[in-house]
Amino acid sequence: MSIDSQIDPASINSEDLKQMDCITCHNRITHLILQPVDLLDQLLARQQISTDIPEIRLKAVEVFSAKYTTVDLALNGIAGLQDYYRVNYPEFYAESSDLVGEAVRILQDSYRTSVYPEQKADWNSHPTNVGHKDSPGCFRCHDGKHLDANQQAIRLECNLCHSIPVVSGPSDFVAEIEISRGPEPDSHRNPNWITLHHDVFDPSCSNCHTTDNPGGVDNSSFCSNSACHGNVWEFAGFDAPGLRELLQSQIRALSLPEPEPTVDQPLAFNGSIGSLFEARCVTCHGVGGLSGLNLSTYAGALAGGLSGAAFVPGDPDASLAIIKQTTQAPHFAQLDPQELDLLKSWIEAGAPEG
Repeated sequence: MSIDSQIDPASINSEDLKQMDCITCHNRITHLILQPVDLLDQLLARQQISTDIPEIRLKAVEVFSAKYTTVDLALNGIAGLQDYYRVNYPEFYAESSDLVGEAVRILQDSYRTSVYPEQKADWNSHPTNVGHKDSPGCFRCHDGKHLDANQQAIRLECNLCHSIPVVSGPSDFVAEIEISRGPEPDSHRNPNWITLHHDVFDPSCSNCHTTDNPGGVDNSSFCSNSACHGNVWEFAGFDAPGLRELLQSQIRALSLPEPEPTVDQPLAFNGSIGSLFEARCVTCHGVGGLSGLNLSTYAGALAGGLSGAAFVPGDPDASLAIIKQTTQAPHFAQLDPQELDLLKSWIEAGAPEG
C-alpha cells in the first residue's frame, strides 16, 4: 500500500483484486507511442530524416509535440516546416528542398500511425512504462513508499535495473564505476535502504566507498554523484508525507555501532581490541568471513586466514593485519591512526585474550 493512498486495506473487497500479469508493469509489445524526442532520435539514427537539415531535431520536435485537435490539423502543422526552412534557410532550402519534404512526409506518417487526437490518445495518455523519466513507469510501484504490513518497501534501488550511475565529462576518457566487491552489509539489504541511507550515513561508509562531499553533486566521490543528488526524482516517494516518521525505528536499528571508548578498557581481545574488531571488521571477517579470517572470536583472530597469520604476538611488522593497513592499497575497514596504534600495542604486548 502506498502510504499516502488513504485506503484502509480492510475495506478492500477481495473480489475486486486482480492478479498481476505481464502488462501490469509493461506495455503491450505493439503500438507504442514514443515521446517526440525519442521518436526523432530514432528517425535520425536510422537516417530516415537527414541530419544535414539544420535545427531539424529541435524544429521537428516542436511541430510534432504541439497540441492538435484533429489529425488533419496535425499534418498541416507538420507541413509548416517547409515554410520555416524556406524563410529562415533560403539557400539550404533551394538546394535541399527534397530533404525537407522527405522529413515532413516521414513525420506526418509517424504522427498518423501513432497519435489519435480525436480519441485523446498520445504519448501522455499512453506512456511507455519502461523507465521513470517522462512518466512514473517503474516508479508506479518501485517508488519507496509502497510498504507492506511490516513497513518493508517494494525495493527502490538503481542497480535493480541499471549500473550505478556515473557522470563523465568531455575530458574523462574512461568512466569508472565504483562497485564494492566486498560483502553487502545488513543495512543495504533493508528494502528501505535508499530512502534511509543519508540518515544512517556515518564513518563506516568509507570502509567500502569514497565519501568526499557526501550528498554533493561535484562527482568527486561515490557519495557526491550528480546523477543521484543532482536530479529531481519527480516520481519517487522520497518526500512522501509521513514516510520519514514511519521509518524512524528502522533508522535507529540500521545505525552501525561506533567503537566503544578504550580509555577504561583493558588492552586485550576481551576489551578494547574486541570492541574495535566488532565495529570495524566483523562485517567482512566474521563467521565464514572473507579469506577464512574470523575476528569475532579470539581463537579465530589468532588462527589467521587463508593468507597466513593476521596477528603474530609480539611482532606487529610480521602481522598481515598491520601490513595490509600500512603498506597495501586502502583496506575496506581502514583504521584511523589512533586505532592502528592501539592494535600495534596489543600485538606488541603478546596479543592477550583478556
